Amino acid sequence: MRPEQQQKQQKPGIDVAVLVSIGRHPTTGRARRAEQDARGLELALAMEAELPGSRIDVLHAGSQDVDSEAALRSYLGMATGVGMGLESMTLLEQPEGSDAILPLVEHLAATSPQLVITGARAERGEGSGLLPYALSEHLGWPLVNSLASIEKVENGVVTLLQALPRGQRRRLKVRLPAIISVDEAAPAARQSAFGPARRATFSVAPTTSEADSELAQWHLSPARKRPKRLKIIKAASARDRFKAAASKAEGKGGQVLTDVTPEQGAEAIYKLLKEEDVLR
Repeated sequence: MRPEQQQKQQKPGIDVAVLVSIGRHPTTGRARRAEQDARGLELALAMEAELPGSRIDVLHAGSQDVDSEAALRSYLGMATGVGMGLESMTLLEQPEGSDAILPLVEHLAATSPQLVITGARAERGEGSGLLPYALSEHLGWPLVNSLASIEKVENGVVTLLQALPRGQRRRLKVRLPAIISVDEAAPAARQSAFGPARRATFSVAPTTSEADSELAQWHLSPARKRPKRLKIIKAASARDRFKAAASKAEGKGGQVLTDVTPEQGAEAIYKLLKEEDVLR
């Protein structure tokens, strides 16, 4: 056996908890796996391949129905490699409209994973992105956001690559246990296999439910289509930008109204706003 192979086998694995939620398809609105949570699980699976002996606990806090079960099973179908077994998911079952922070804190404090991976924000409900920060505050663990990749884990310290604006990256070393949040900077998740997803099971863990009083006071409604943006001026120099801004735009399909009543003028303005999608 080569020395590098022997050293790789001697690397100890770590316990990783991946928090997953029910996503929402942006077009159809149907339940699906959340994009950022799936990217977090992809990072955990890649780390499991590098650190044999690591254990991944996929954790979901919420209610379970037919639609949500199919979305949750799509996470479990991601582990298709040899030795990558996501045989079950830990389900912290609670009624609809409950706060997920309390049961997650209790479960993580009891199981004590060394690394917690979660998406930056949910695709349903509040979607505020405060969950990782609330967990970090309750557990007293450090938090790293906008994770791009996990490079290595040695002697209780994880080396991370954090995504910064304009494509920049920053290398950080964080002592475990720690919480990391994932967004679009992380590698895209692999496809889900139907067979492993159907064979996986759900393990229901005891939990404490607490109603989300803040969310109960909100009134949720479908988002309205926003008005069209003004034309963006693209020019190479300040002179061209000033010329484009000061010049009078040519009328296209306009209508000049003369000698009309106020009602006729208001009707014409209303019709124009409807055609430009400013009013619905």
